[in-house]
Amino acid sequence: MRPPSRQILTVEEAFGANGWHCELVEGRDVLRSVFTGHHTRIEMTVQAYTPMNALAVIGEMPLPLDDGHRPYVLELLARANKTLNLGGFEYDLDRERLVFRITNLFDKERYDADIVSSMVHCTVAELDRLAPYALTVVRTPEDLLDDLDLKRLLQREDLIPPVPGDEEDYI
Repeated sequence: MRPPSRQILTVEEAFGANGWHCELVEGRDVLRSVFTGHHTRIEMTVQAYTPMNALAVIGEMPLPLDDGHRPYVLELLARANKTLNLGGFEYDLDRERLVFRITNLFDKERYDADIVSSMVHCTVAELDRLAPYALTVVRTPEDLLDDLDLKRLLQREDLIPPVPGDEEDYI
């Protein structure tokens, strides 16, 4: 069994510095962790690709879909992806999971802890942001799906929790 790479060890250090629990996957440059968002529980996999100094952060949540709801959720993800600058949403059809993936290339073997932390924060925030929209689609009765305006659904701000520090001061 080969030892963990320097790259994945710097990611483990970044997790520790933030007080986040993670576990190294034996024999692979992979960490696993779980985060609790406002709307959902996010299972995270972080993988270092050492030959190219790349890091992928993948967050997932279960989202079983029947045949009637699947095209609507896939359209929702496509519409959500149009507004993203970093990362992207996917749906794993085989495992029935909503996925958010973000990747970064680093210029050194020692990954910048601030960038790693930002990637993790972004993954948690984006999956937690999209979860209530996806669940709204899933809970919509099949005979009403054609009436669901996905573009307008994604504009609803009442489903998004406030960002810490963004609350306005009314004093």
